[in-house]
Amino acid sequence: MKNALKIAAAALCCVALVACSQKGPAEAALKAAETSVNEVKADGAKYAVEQTKGLLASYSAAQEAFNKGDYKAAMELAQAIPAKGKDVVAAVAAKKDELTKSWNALTASVPGMVEQVKAKVDALSAMKKLPKDMDAAKLDAAKTSLADLTKSWGEAADAFKSGNLIGANAKANAVKTKVADAMAALGLTAAAPAAAPAVAPAPAPAAAAAAPATPAKK
Repeated sequence: MKNALKIAAAALCCVALVACSQKGPAEAALKAAETSVNEVKADGAKYAVEQTKGLLASYSAAQEAFNKGDYKAAMELAQAIPAKGKDVVAAVAAKKDELTKSWNALTASVPGMVEQVKAKVDALSAMKKLPKDMDAAKLDAAKTSLADLTKSWGEAADAFKSGNLIGANAKANAVKTKVADAMAALGLTAAAPAAAPAVAPAPAPAAAAAAPATPAKK
């Protein structure tokens, strides 16, 4: 019985020693994992939500395992986190690129549409007598709409400049919808993209010089 107790005690000591030997590396791995998480979680929460949720869940699992004394599991979980952090970085970059392209497309069309509305409102305002399909109330509504569109587009541009790509696109798309309604109310259609300059036809090749006439035989 005493021998059995001694063996059990020795085994427990071995387990404790192994656990202690794994605690340090597990702590180091957790520290590195924490750094990775902190570097990406702010942008990740905005632009790569699902990937960031998975990253944070992995980090929480590693912490939980460490707190329970399962240092081996904690270390294995923590060591996988930096790679997941890199996946989040890649997802964030891809989303930002997508949003930037969307913004560029909007800036290529929406300001021109707003200018069309402004030109129409200015033209109507300068008339002494409004057309049959327009009255003072409609013109006032168009002026109010134009002011709102101009303000909203300015807010969208400010959001983009500040790095708020999601907010900038959301505001710009809202302006696009509203300006389309304003144009419809004024009987306008979006201007077609400028046509590419016509290419001048290549000059015809010069006619070959006429061969000298052969003198007639006498």
